[in-house]
Amino acid sequence: MQGSDMRALRIFYPYKHLLNPSLPKSLSIPRHVHSVIPLAAEQSSTLSDPEPEPEPTGTAPRVWSTYSNDRNGGQKKPTGVLVDIARSKKKGKEKVSWVCADCGHSDGQWWGLCRQCNAVGTLKRFSDGESEASVSEAASRSWLSQQTGDVRPLRLTDVNRGINQLKWRIPLYGPFGEEVSRVLGGGLVPGSLVLVGGDPGVGKSTLLLQIAALIAEGHDLGRPAPVVYVSGEESVEQIGNRADRMTIGGDELFLYSGTNVEDILNKIQPLSPRVLIVDSIQTVYLNGVAGSAGGISQVKECTSALLCFAKKTNIPVLLVRIGHVTKSGEIAGPRVLEHIVDVVLYMEGERYSSHRLLRSVKNRFGSTDELGVLEMSQSGLQAVLNPSEMFLSEQYSDSDFLAGLAVAVIMDGSRTFLIEIQALCASGSIDSRQVNGIQASRADMIISVLKKQAGLKLQEHAIFLNVVSGVKLTETAGDLAIAAAICSSFLEFPIPNSTAFIGEVGLGGELRMVPRMEKRVNTVAKLGYKICIVPQSAVESLGSQGFEGMEVIGCRNLKEVINSVFRTH
Repeated sequence: MQGSDMRALRIFYPYKHLLNPSLPKSLSIPRHVHSVIPLAAEQSSTLSDPEPEPEPTGTAPRVWSTYSNDRNGGQKKPTGVLVDIARSKKKGKEKVSWVCADCGHSDGQWWGLCRQCNAVGTLKRFSDGESEASVSEAASRSWLSQQTGDVRPLRLTDVNRGINQLKWRIPLYGPFGEEVSRVLGGGLVPGSLVLVGGDPGVGKSTLLLQIAALIAEGHDLGRPAPVVYVSGEESVEQIGNRADRMTIGGDELFLYSGTNVEDILNKIQPLSPRVLIVDSIQTVYLNGVAGSAGGISQVKECTSALLCFAKKTNIPVLLVRIGHVTKSGEIAGPRVLEHIVDVVLYMEGERYSSHRLLRSVKNRFGSTDELGVLEMSQSGLQAVLNPSEMFLSEQYSDSDFLAGLAVAVIMDGSRTFLIEIQALCASGSIDSRQVNGIQASRADMIISVLKKQAGLKLQEHAIFLNVVSGVKLTETAGDLAIAAAICSSFLEFPIPNSTAFIGEVGLGGELRMVPRMEKRVNTVAKLGYKICIVPQSAVESLGSQGFEGMEVIGCRNLKEVINSVFRTH
C-alpha cells in the first residue's frame, strides 16, 4: 500500500458512519496493521466486506492501531495512531491527602511545606482507600454478639436511667490512684479510649502497669477483676520482671505480647476484661490496611477499631503513644489520634529529675485544668503530697549569699505551686542578659520598669534570671517575685525565707491582681510562710479573714515593695 492510501484510511475510517465509504475488495491491510481486539482464527486478514461486522453488545468498539518495526529488528512497538477507546478512559483515582507529621494538618496536595506550621519536609502521603474504611469496624465486631442492626435510638431520659453517677466511674485507690483519678476527672470512665503520651523513657509503661494492678485488685467490686495488658514491644517475661521489681502481683492481671489487633480482640474474648491496655499503638496493625505498623494509615485504623470495640463492649481501653513532647506541650507526630480518642494525657519530666507531671490536654468527661505530680522511685511512681517541695531549694538562715532569691506563687490548672526565682546582678558588664525559664520579653519589660519607675541603676549590670527545677514560668503572677529577686541581688539584701510574692507588674510600676488570689494566699499560709506581698487591691478583696498567723502586706507599686521588704529592722 502506498503511503498516501494509508493516510487516507487513517483519516476517513473514524468517520465511516458519516461518509459511508465503500472500500474496494482489492485493498488489503498489511501485516503491520493489527486490531486491538484479536480477530477470530477463521476470519480473513483482508477486508472483504464494505461494512464491518457489528460488535457484540457490551463490548468495546473495535479500532485500529499501527505498529512500526524496531531499529534493531526486535520487538514491534505501538505508535499510538488509533487506541482502544475503552483503554483511553481514565480510572477513578483514590483520594490522596498530605498530612504534616508535626502538627497533623491535612491538605489535598503537596505544597513543599506545611501551610499550618510552616514546617519543611514534614508532609507525608496518606491514601484513603474505600476498602480500608470498613476494616476497623470488621475487626472490632468480629466476636461481638450485638450487631449494628440491633441498635436503636434511645431517649435521653432512658440513657442514664438506673445509672448511679457516683459509682459510674472505675475508681483508683491509694495516694497514687487518687493523683491519677484527679487528672482523669474522678476515675476511669467505662467505654472510654484514653491516650497516654510522652517522651521515651519518661515512665508511661510503668504508669499503666500500676493502673492495671490497681484495677485488677477490684476494691470497689469486693473481688479481683480481670485486666489485660498487651505489649507489642516487650515480651511477657520482661513485663513480669518489671512487675516483680515494683512488687506488683495478682491473679487477675493478664499479660499478652501481640501486634495483630484482630488477634488481640479474639484472645481477650474469653476473659471479658474490665480494662484493656495496649502498649503501644505504633506497634499494632490491622490486616487489610496498607502500610506497616506505625504508619499514619495503620495507626489511625487501629485506633478506630479499638474505639469501636470500647464503645460497643463498654470496656475502657488505654493506649500508649510514643513521641517527644514539643515546646508547645504537644506530642510530636501526626495528631490524628487526638481527634479520635476521648482523653489525652501527657506525661512530662526532666531527664535528670525523678519528678513527673501528668496533665490532661483533652478530656470529654472532666476538666483539663488538673495536674498530677508523681515521683519515680525504685518501686514505681509515687504521689507527691506536697508538690511545692520539688520547686523550692533547701531553706537556710538569712545570709548574704542568699541575696537574689524570691518565692513566687503560681497555678497550673487547679494546683497551686511555690517556685523559687533566682537573680544575679553583676557589675562591669553592659547589656548582658541570660534568662532561663522566663519569657525573655517579660524579663526585659520588668527590668525596664525597675530602671524607669523604681530608679534602680541597672544599666551597667549584667542580669541573669533562673527558675529552680527547670519550671517554665508562663503566667504573670510571678512578675512581682522576678522584680523582688532582681532588687535583692542589686541591693545585696537577702529576702527573708518566710516571704512570698504574688502579683503582676504593669508598665507604670503598679501592681495588679491575678486570678484565684484567695486560693494562692491560703496555700502560702498552709506552708508556714509569715509574710505575703500582694497588690493593694487584693487586700481589699480578701477582707478581714485570717490566714493562720500570716501577715498579708498590700503594695500599690514597686517603690512600696522595696520600702516594705528591703528595710533594716
